[in-house]
Amino acid sequence: MIIGIPKGLLYYRYEALWRSFFHTLKIETLVSQNTDYGLMAEGIRNTADESCLPAKIYLGHVRSLAGKCDYILVPRFDGTGKNEKLCERFFGMYDTVKNTFPGVRLLDYNLSSKGLHSEARGFVEMGARLGKHPFVSLFAYNQAKKTQKEQQAAQVRRQKKRLAAEGAKILLVSQPYVIHDTQLGKPLLQILKDLNITPVFSDDCDAAECVKASRKISKQLYWSMNKESIGSIPLLQNQVDGVILLTAYPCGTDSLVNEMVMRKVRDIPVIQILLDEQQGEAGLQTRLESFADIIAKR
Repeated sequence: MIIGIPKGLLYYRYEALWRSFFHTLKIETLVSQNTDYGLMAEGIRNTADESCLPAKIYLGHVRSLAGKCDYILVPRFDGTGKNEKLCERFFGMYDTVKNTFPGVRLLDYNLSSKGLHSEARGFVEMGARLGKHPFVSLFAYNQAKKTQKEQQAAQVRRQKKRLAAEGAKILLVSQPYVIHDTQLGKPLLQILKDLNITPVFSDDCDAAECVKASRKISKQLYWSMNKESIGSIPLLQNQVDGVILLTAYPCGTDSLVNEMVMRKVRDIPVIQILLDEQQGEAGLQTRLESFADIIAKR
């Protein structure tokens, strides 16, 4: 049996958890290729125009896995835990994929912001669909959680090394499926590297500390992943030289939250960069070079 895992959206948050779970169950996984223009174009052809660019890319990854595996993992997330909400796109993605590619067999588990579906229960139910005993699935889940925590600890350690580096440092406040995608975030990272600027990633900070720190910007912030990303600003603003708010068009949650950040954060240079499917590197480079000049003058 082979389980396909699309390399998009929540993959960048749960990769270690998913792959470790299936590995412990002795089930092979197949992760889709890195995003390129052809894969993105395939996703765009299969998606409604008003969908955000990461959602279009995700469907391109699903399409690339069709026919290569027994199931494709597409979870249904309303929230990451009790009273923790995510963008509605994550909740509806299972049904979007199911109706876009009706011949593809999907594997899913549910997470609810109302606390009705715990993560452990979801993984045990998913294991049952694959013919695994509940105790075996629960053991695999617990092992996977350990692996996930180890990966998160390693990310925090890498972040400390970046913060200790010499030269200018810029905090990239973005969803991980934007900044770490090879088609979306990689060109920006390469430009920063050419400018001798060290990137610092919001998703490499401790999530719990970021959520707590986000209250310095807003106590009413609604979405969990946005709390984690913008919370990195008050957490690290004394250790970096500037902040880039990186988002992909047309993200509803980022558009509201980033506007609030631009109005409220005053003690450090902040720029917002919006990526879309027509994004050219020349315009991106000009904006980043100008921002680097501002930082250098300060």
